Amino acid sequence: MNAKIREPFSDRLFVYTIYFILCLILVAVIYPLIYIVSSSVSDPQDVIAGNVWLFPVNPTLVAYKAVLSNSQIMTGFLNSIFYSIAGTTICVCMTIMLGYPLSKKTLAGRHYIMFFLVLTLLFEGGLIPLYLTVKNLGLLNTRWAMLLPGALTVWQVIVVRTFFQSTIPAELSDAAEIDGCSDIHFLLKVVIPLSKPIIAVLVLQYAAGIWNSYFDGMIYLNDAKLFPLQVILRNILILNQFDPTMMKDVQEMMKNQNMTTLLKYALIIVSSGPVLLIYPFIQKYFVKGIMIGSLKG
Repeated sequence: MNAKIREPFSDRLFVYTIYFILCLILVAVIYPLIYIVSSSVSDPQDVIAGNVWLFPVNPTLVAYKAVLSNSQIMTGFLNSIFYSIAGTTICVCMTIMLGYPLSKKTLAGRHYIMFFLVLTLLFEGGLIPLYLTVKNLGLLNTRWAMLLPGALTVWQVIVVRTFFQSTIPAELSDAAEIDGCSDIHFLLKVVIPLSKPIIAVLVLQYAAGIWNSYFDGMIYLNDAKLFPLQVILRNILILNQFDPTMMKDVQEMMKNQNMTTLLKYALIIVSSGPVLLIYPFIQKYFVKGIMIGSLKG
């Protein structure tokens, strides 16, 4: 009764091979992160000399002190937080407002609307027409230029529409309508509370995209006080590429070059930290929502 069926050697070899490959992938993903963190808190001389492999060498927080003492970085950090929160709110609201009506079979002409939406995935005007549109609307060099041009993603609308079609039964909507519930109240009181997984997916994807975006800030903004963090970091790293012919003091030149290398690692941690901190709290919703929303039937 207690005898167990012994797995064939080929099956065990296959399982061990899969585990080995997964371990290699894990190391390939984790090691760069550990190296960046260790390098950001190590002595600049040791980082330049290649003495940092896994753990910090001669730990120091000089790079983070330099980052936090830079007023431009803090301004860009606050701007990115504002753009991420406000932009994510606008994007999620507009995606739900468009995806929910398209999930209703009673919406007249919904197939034509979907056709034109999908058409924009295949053909687009390009950067110049988009820039001229933003300019003619008077949005250049304003915070709205970072929020409105990318306020809606067609792919996310398709995912949300599919989620509503597969999760919210039509009978529930009919019962609510019989009880006198309007479409707006049904959306706010029933649909949204049942759609936490897909909303978590939208929040994470929109927030990560807005947080990491720098190209919009480069082409739409001229005022440094409005720059997001990514643009500030790009400018700092470029301005810190010193020309040796412009430096009179060789020791000062070497010090600045070492600090530039160390700042790169500290800036990576500062810029990617918020997204990494948010993800664990919505991971359970993210996995469920992306799997349900990915069914395109």
